[in-house]
Amino acid sequence: MNLFPLVRPALGLVNPERAHHLTLLGLKMGFGPADRAGDPASLGIDLLGLHFSNPLGIAAGFDKNGEVPDAMLAMGMGFAEVGTVTPRPQGGNPRPRIFRLAAYGAVINRLGFNNEGHAALHRRLEARAHRGGIVGVNIGANKDAVDRIADYEAGIKTFEDVASYFTVNISSPNTPGLRALQGRGELETLMTRVLKARAGNVPILLKIAPDLTAEDRADIAAVALDLKLDGIIVSNTTIERAGLVSGPHAGEAGGLSGKPLFALSTQVLADIYRLTGSKVPLIGVGGIASGADAYVKIRNGASLIQLYSALTYEGPALVTRIKHDLAALLKRDGFSHVADAVGADVNL
Repeated sequence: MNLFPLVRPALGLVNPERAHHLTLLGLKMGFGPADRAGDPASLGIDLLGLHFSNPLGIAAGFDKNGEVPDAMLAMGMGFAEVGTVTPRPQGGNPRPRIFRLAAYGAVINRLGFNNEGHAALHRRLEARAHRGGIVGVNIGANKDAVDRIADYEAGIKTFEDVASYFTVNISSPNTPGLRALQGRGELETLMTRVLKARAGNVPILLKIAPDLTAEDRADIAAVALDLKLDGIIVSNTTIERAGLVSGPHAGEAGGLSGKPLFALSTQVLADIYRLTGSKVPLIGVGGIASGADAYVKIRNGASLIQLYSALTYEGPALVTRIKHDLAALLKRDGFSHVADAVGADVNL
């Protein structure tokens, strides 16, 4: 039973964090939509040793504690990413910490990795493992961790039996000092230890910020190639505001997501695709609100795409629209499969 078209206008009048909680509750109770039509063959893609029926996934942050990955897959997503999760539970930053900028189709958050911790998430993922589907785990470090890299190692060891892939999140702007791990020396140390913590071959991806200098991007690409990382997610939220948003809430601290992030995150995506010589699989995220947006990300180097903020404004019907329109755009341009369009607009 899909009640979201009826309740979504009301959710827009509720405090954003409360509205998100109610959305998760509704999904857990089975009130979400189900896409039973199946995906066209043109949207299927093989990547990371996995087969994705379509390239569209829900980004981390929506389902921090792994409460509704199956609802998101039933909605028509090709994959779901849960987290960010830290070893120990933590409450995150003081409220209010989510702000809607409806005029821009944007959101600012400074949640600060609020989550229930490794043990709670692992119990949920273990309980739903028999259902299949691609569910990635986004791992982070506790704010007060003495050794943050050890927290990432613990994430790999804890979830390797239930994760389809891992995302190492060092790009949130809401944990002080976290983005410093994107520097070349720090990143090499982090990813070397994280890769060694892996007992098997579950893919490990790195999620980066959009607020990177040209030197930063080159360093990240070099580390990814040197260490043979399985993939990169481009990008997290931005701390930039100039030329992107103004007015009420625009000055709130935190990461900006949604439509204003689209151009910046797509530029970084294309740069990373070019710098890695198309040798590292990329997931494009940031400002996707339509099939046309998804197609631009793909043509700029993304093999997979993720969304979140647009669902806040458009609701779950957006998932089906994006897939339908993306398939039509691929057909229009003569691409038999989505993989054929990856990087089409990037000069290597």
